[in-house]
Amino acid sequence: MARLLMFVGAVLCSLTVSAEVVPQGDINLQEMAGKWYLIGFATNAQWFTQRTGNMNMGTALFTPSTNGDLDVSYASLRTDGTCWRMKNQAKKTDVSGKFSYTSDNWGGEYDMLLVEVKYDEYALTHTIKTNEGDTTVINKLYGRRADLGPDLLEKFKQFSTGTGILPENIAILPNNGNTTGLMEYYYRNYSKTGDAERLLVFCFLPGECQEA
Repeated sequence: MARLLMFVGAVLCSLTVSAEVVPQGDINLQEMAGKWYLIGFATNAQWFTQRTGNMNMGTALFTPSTNGDLDVSYASLRTDGTCWRMKNQAKKTDVSGKFSYTSDNWGGEYDMLLVEVKYDEYALTHTIKTNEGDTTVINKLYGRRADLGPDLLEKFKQFSTGTGILPENIAILPNNGNTTGLMEYYYRNYSKTGDAERLLVFCFLPGECQEA
């Protein structure tokens, strides 16, 4: 009984902290538009600890609409050279900097807050997913470049722990364009088959998906 009460208390505390997060409020969506690198990812979802090692840095494209909505497209290069893609259409709400959407990929309803944005450098988002009574917190750190300074990475970590996410569930994603695994995959699968075209593609592979 005591353990149950402690667990319930921890959950309520986590939800309370998340509820206190507010969006920046003066977001300029036109300045937000364009390409970003997904550098940090943190969540209290159970699946995350099992997949952290398979996650790499990806890109996101923010496209504002004329009515104030925000389309967000994600792309990430897998180690086999194929691309994983996802797109969400985030609808504006009555609160500036807050958007809501549903996901065809993962299910559930999402409330996304643009917590802190410096348009030429970084963006910090806080999302609460609700699905069949379960609540999940997801924090993301984006950069205009593929690398951000240690102070911003530390800010992201501190923010995430402050929203109830354990330190082991906070990941700074590696740039898959520089991973040894990707190089080994191409060499193992194509060097001995004489597939010069595949090897040539790899030589110029930028570590991110090309535009569809």
